Amino acid sequence: MSRLAEELVESARGHGVQLTGNEGLLTALTQKVLQSALEAEMADHLGRNRYERTGDPAGQAGQGGPEMDRPGRAVNVRNGSYPKRVRTEVGEVTVQVPRDREGSFEPAIVAKRQKRLSGFDEAVISLYAKGMTTGDIANHLAEVYDTEISRGLVSRVTDAVTADLQSWKTRPLERVYPVVLIDAIHLKIREGTVGNRPVYVAVGINLDGFRDVLGMWIGPTGGEGAKQWMNMLSDLRNRGVADVCIVCCDGLKGLPDAIRTTWPDAEVQTCVVHLIRNSLRYTQRRDWKQVAADLKVVYTSPTPEAAVVEFDAFEERWGIKYPALIRLWRNSWEEFVPFLDYQPEVRKLIYTTNGIESLNARFRAAVRRRGSFPDVDAAMKVLFLTIYQREKNRPNPTGRINNWTTILNELTVAYGDRLGPN
Repeated sequence: MSRLAEELVESARGHGVQLTGNEGLLTALTQKVLQSALEAEMADHLGRNRYERTGDPAGQAGQGGPEMDRPGRAVNVRNGSYPKRVRTEVGEVTVQVPRDREGSFEPAIVAKRQKRLSGFDEAVISLYAKGMTTGDIANHLAEVYDTEISRGLVSRVTDAVTADLQSWKTRPLERVYPVVLIDAIHLKIREGTVGNRPVYVAVGINLDGFRDVLGMWIGPTGGEGAKQWMNMLSDLRNRGVADVCIVCCDGLKGLPDAIRTTWPDAEVQTCVVHLIRNSLRYTQRRDWKQVAADLKVVYTSPTPEAAVVEFDAFEERWGIKYPALIRLWRNSWEEFVPFLDYQPEVRKLIYTTNGIESLNARFRAAVRRRGSFPDVDAAMKVLFLTIYQREKNRPNPTGRINNWTTILNELTVAYGDRLGPN
């Protein structure tokens, strides 16, 4: 097969034939394959090949009136064909769809009222998930496949995921998640005027060690807020999440209280990366390197008690110059120290929301070219597609955590029956 393909491509090049487009080699081959498949489907439907009659396996046409399969009833036969244009991944092709006299033929390869093959829709959705606008996609397909595609058609194709999105947003979740990561990004969405809207994202790690995006919620203009987090967490609980052992978040004021209200036994872990990032806001640029190095000694301490000693030393060195920095850490201390009770494998998993930050980076890449979205539904559609868009040689938002067996053993010792069989 590979050899035949090479010969066809070389022959096409030798004769100046393009691979794609209306007159392209791949387009012609696709048309031939579809036409042959339709003829085979009709032959299977009728129980005989073209020009072959019942009781005439040699394919000899009989003489006289219509052929009968029983007295008084004519055998169903072919009844011509009609042309149909179909959009495919390699361009637009025209096939002759065969008809039968009874009108009972239902082709599968190109179904009735189907104007696009599934591969075409998948290609459009893939481009949409990568951040291309409907206009970009229409122009791209016109250039590559030499066929005109309207922006309206692209929009209708992408609208096909709306039902999947609604089902995904309300799907039941597991009863217990050992770890949940929570964060937010901001998108520009038009509502009369363009405004920044927060998108809250929650990623859970289940008892089998697999990551799953539990949900996304778009809040009102004005940034993240504890009230919005409360609504979001209530939605997770209503969908079946009865208990979470550790929730890692970015230290938003009021969020720890919202988490404990939703899951009273949950342990709140402030994202250390966010904490360090916020710390540098209170320091002069020339001190960033040294302050970061001194803080590393604190958050890499072997125990919570050792961290207290190291932070006291840090305060002694920097407290007079940067009192707001010290106050930030003192106020966050209760949610900062929980991860220090664990071994390195668990620490690496829960000390930061980077697991969700990588997803946010994919979100930003997908929306960068758009500038703003016309409405909330358009934004959610792109984000939803981005979650399940697989990219080679890059970590995907779903998948199993490395060294999960070791992590689960330690978490089970710490949380006991809460992680037992449900």
